[in-house]
Amino acid sequence: MIKHIVLFKLKEEIGTAEKETVMNQFKAAIEALPAVIPFIRKIEVGLNMNPAETWHIALYSEFDNMEDLKAYATHPAHVEAAKLLANVKDERSCVDYEV
Repeated sequence: MIKHIVLFKLKEEIGTAEKETVMNQFKAAIEALPAVIPFIRKIEVGLNMNPAETWHIALYSEFDNMEDLKAYATHPAHVEAAKLLANVKDERSCVDYEV
């Protein structure tokens, strides 16, 4: 099994209300993906509640293998969801590991 963990930091100049809106839209879009991408084994998006921390969004997902993860990354529904952060994302960090 492959675990895929991604952290996102949003741009500082984005206002609090806009950040909250975008974060909630992204969470809803990503968590709806298993309905259209059946090889997602598990997926969840956490929105950081601690303003003292650097990262705003954590995405956790599980796949059977790297091929499924690669197919998820390029799936049109995932690409559309990712576009929600395109103009507001400052940084992204990712770790993929096998268990």
